[in-house]
Amino acid sequence: MRYAQGGGLTVERRELREHIRYEAGERFTRGEKTAVIARDLRVSGRSVERWRRAWRVGGREAPISTGPAKLPKLSDGQFAELETEWALGPAEYGWEDQRWTGALIRAVIAVRFENDCSMAAVWRLPHRHGWSGRLRPAARWNATSTQSNCGRRTCGCR
Repeated sequence: MRYAQGGGLTVERRELREHIRYEAGERFTRGEKTAVIARDLRVSGRSVERWRRAWRVGGREAPISTGPAKLPKLSDGQFAELETEWALGPAEYGWEDQRWTGALIRAVIAVRFENDCSMAAVWRLPHRHGWSGRLRPAARWNATSTQSNCGRRTCGCR
């Protein structure tokens, strides 16, 4: 994700982005060039062009954000249920491995919620709800061990 691991912009940052879009709309009415607007507002030229196209069709209010590009596959209530499943562990489903992997989570979502989603959607799901990349506590690292947490000597995950 482009933004913080919490899954999106804070209220203050969203307001700032909206202000930037309004500023761009005012500059469109003055006839300023895309490159100048992009440089001054510190955004990409592609964004300014997208806003300009929307402005031409819908006027000053058109460049306002319409929300995230992709909506989550599970509702907040369903995600809360999934968290309880994570707490039970993969053994509850008959898997020997005690680590939650993307494939296991995808299988649980398919069975529990009858929702088939891609691996990319499974990867985004915990991040949108403030989880880190690991769905289990980090393995303890023994200071006398020469291996890293994942078991490989060359990995830098110590």
